[in-house]
Amino acid sequence: MSMTRQAEPAVTPPPAPGPKATDGRTARRPLALRLLARPEVGVFLGALAVLIFFLITAPPMRDGSSMANILYQSSTIGIMALPVALLMIGGEFDLSAGVAVVTSALTASMLAYQLSMNVWVGVVVALAVSLAVGLFNGWFLVRTGLPSFLVTLGTFLILQGVNLAVTKLVTGNVATDDISDMDGFEQARAVFASSFEVGGVQVKITVVWWLAFAVLASWVLLRTRYGNWVFAVGGNKESARAVGVPVTFTKISLFMLVGFGAWFVGMHQLFSFNTVQSGEGVGQELIYIAAAVIGGCLLTGGYGSAIGPVFGAFMFGMVQQGIVYAGWNPDWFKAFLGVMLLGAVLINLWVQRTATRR
Repeated sequence: MSMTRQAEPAVTPPPAPGPKATDGRTARRPLALRLLARPEVGVFLGALAVLIFFLITAPPMRDGSSMANILYQSSTIGIMALPVALLMIGGEFDLSAGVAVVTSALTASMLAYQLSMNVWVGVVVALAVSLAVGLFNGWFLVRTGLPSFLVTLGTFLILQGVNLAVTKLVTGNVATDDISDMDGFEQARAVFASSFEVGGVQVKITVVWWLAFAVLASWVLLRTRYGNWVFAVGGNKESARAVGVPVTFTKISLFMLVGFGAWFVGMHQLFSFNTVQSGEGVGQELIYIAAAVIGGCLLTGGYGSAIGPVFGAFMFGMVQQGIVYAGWNPDWFKAFLGVMLLGAVLINLWVQRTATRR
């Protein structure tokens, strides 16, 4: 019996291994571009350039005590710039932040002094008032749908008027009375306005609080569900709501975080100087917003970091003190801030385009 043998199909050998073909969508960008796309990298390089510039042009800045003073100035801005930055990442901003600082300090001072109470009672009540201001801003914005510019501008004017009117009504002056001899003052001062020595240099406690808050804010943004909510509502609140993000809670809580920051800075001012001028705080809100923008936060929301505003505040402190140490006219300070702000906006625009480029 004969058997028919079928021809076996020819086997084509596999192609030799070689570089994988990529197109514009899958090509991996260079490491330098990926680093520059981080919101904090640009401001870090800018802060480094400003530091080198003033170390050369202002020799007194090389002293340890001068650097401690710069860090102190930066911390008083940076503590508020952090919650303002988180709010901006969430798509909003707060024009009442500057006067809210003074409101908290006035509340604590007048309540404790006029009622002859322990200053810690005033501190706690001031915290409640500051959180209530943030709660009102967030609630009113969510309920009405008005832009945060209009809502917080109204709050700014209300607080400014209340600060002046109530202080004159209660104390008969535009400033509060000295509370340095009251019960609890020294303990509160140790928390909010004390100093400690490092290598023979006095460092303010606010520097430690500033860096601690920055670490905490970074962890919240990058490692928690709440951080995802903040980015989501800042990017597109309707899309965020559609996937289950609690938009109302997130918006209100961000405004309350700004209230907490205002309370903390207000307590520092009160226990540093023992008294408060009721007309202060106007214009500081722009400094806080500018520090956040220089730190890489976009006014459109949904983008930014907590570390960037740290470097942004540090740049403010360096310029503010560096001009003095260099012996220049301090009137140039605002001009430097304007240049830094415009430069930061241009850098942020380039970073945004780089980050979204395919």
